Amino acid sequence: MTTAARDGGTNVVERFQSQAEARPEAPAIVEGRGRHRRVTTFADLDRQAAAGAGRLTAAGVGRGDRVLVLVPVSSALYAVLAAVFRVGAVAVIVDPGAGRERLAEAVGRVRPQAFVGTPKAHLLRLLAASVRRIPTRFVVGGWAPLAERWEGGPPVPVADVGRDAPALLTFTSGTTGRPKAAVRTHGLLGAQHAALTDALDLQPDDVDLATLPVVVLATLASGVTTVLADADLRRPGAVDASRVLRQMRAEGVTRCVASPAFFERLLAHPEADALRQLRRVDTGGAPVFPDLLARLGALVGEAVGVYGSTEAEPIAHVAAPSEADLRRVAAGEGLPAGPPVAAVDLRIVPDRWGEPLGPFTEAEWEARSLGPGAVGEIVVAGDHVVPGYLDGEGDAETKVDVAGRRWHRTGDAGRLDADGRLWLLGRCAAVSRREGSVVYPLQVEAALRTRLDARAAFVEIDGQRVVAVEGAVPDGLAEAVPWAAIDAVVSVDALPVDRRHNAKVDLGALCKRLEGTIARAPA
Repeated sequence: MTTAARDGGTNVVERFQSQAEARPEAPAIVEGRGRHRRVTTFADLDRQAAAGAGRLTAAGVGRGDRVLVLVPVSSALYAVLAAVFRVGAVAVIVDPGAGRERLAEAVGRVRPQAFVGTPKAHLLRLLAASVRRIPTRFVVGGWAPLAERWEGGPPVPVADVGRDAPALLTFTSGTTGRPKAAVRTHGLLGAQHAALTDALDLQPDDVDLATLPVVVLATLASGVTTVLADADLRRPGAVDASRVLRQMRAEGVTRCVASPAFFERLLAHPEADALRQLRRVDTGGAPVFPDLLARLGALVGEAVGVYGSTEAEPIAHVAAPSEADLRRVAAGEGLPAGPPVAAVDLRIVPDRWGEPLGPFTEAEWEARSLGPGAVGEIVVAGDHVVPGYLDGEGDAETKVDVAGRRWHRTGDAGRLDADGRLWLLGRCAAVSRREGSVVYPLQVEAALRTRLDARAAFVEIDGQRVVAVEGAVPDGLAEAVPWAAIDAVVSVDALPVDRRHNAKVDLGALCKRLEGTIARAPA
């Protein structure tokens, strides 16, 4: 493999291919259990990808063509993705949890030339015209009408593509509006692999329990054995912890990257001591509170919180905070996210969320950037940061052009401390502004977390600052955060959370639930 390929300068699938050459018989993916346990070696994965690429090539699918992939997380999924990359086509991934209407709309926007899916996924052709219109169809692991069998094509060589050639198209969650289609090139995927390898400390002799599909691309490219979690990961906060912990023991798992809700579920189980065999855990996708890192750190070799977004993963990482940091959290200074990773450039700029920014010269940008301690919006740039969306939709709101370089606006408020560490304050769109008082959600939520065993969320409803707490409300809770000037504290059975990670509070849904109730619940 050439140096350029290792640096992400050519087809990203060459990273997988290099592992097949270096460790052909090593397990790449382990899935299932008992009689249904299956091991796919790196050589197997490479052969399956080459055969799938042969199927695509024979059907006339090649460079730049879009391929809708609807295959659940499995060895088959990664063989399909590698096949698509191998021919220079673009894999289109739509989260099935987003719902049928949103999936159909997304497919209609990108108009794929081919569709690779399971027999169940092919039922969508009956329900969605946009899926039905895809001309070339393949079925994985079974039969579907008017679809070719995926398995068993003639192997073809890797297509020579440039680093700017598109490779992967995914969609944002759409929690703040219509989902945007993020385009990742071969070069960007290579840079993301390098950034994740460094930030997550991926080692070839590790055995990783996989819960996040994007991380599996990095573990496979790093030669890490990947064990697919024996769990329904559509609801990570409700997984069968006993089953997952047994799988960890049986497979000799040494590391895991997962949502905070996933780890909370494992920690609550009586057999949580099984986590002691892990060398390292990384958790992110939602706010990572210090108490979770402390509880994980008491069991595993190293526990790390990762901050990032769909467009920029990773951005920063943090270990368990010091006592001094915990005092700052309790005082409302936000949630520590640690130093930015080496692969990213990060700035704090005045919070003007909702207003387009730029373009700027380098001098104008530096003058606009805020110094240590100042609160503003977090913006990032780097080779692994998605520079734009399909057809430019959403670029004006979330991108800033600075002297020919594009920066991504995260929409998160934060600040850098004197040591260059990032502190998170919450979504810019959720800020509460009063004369002489500006409060972001995570300032309150992180501070209350140091006093509560239950989860809490901060929202503003009709001009009132409200804290919602799961379960009973302790006396004097509002007085514990006087700087936040809380108007009301209410009890809820459960806070609404995001579908993907089951850990981020859905503030919009919470506001709708609480509307009309606040006057009856004074602080």
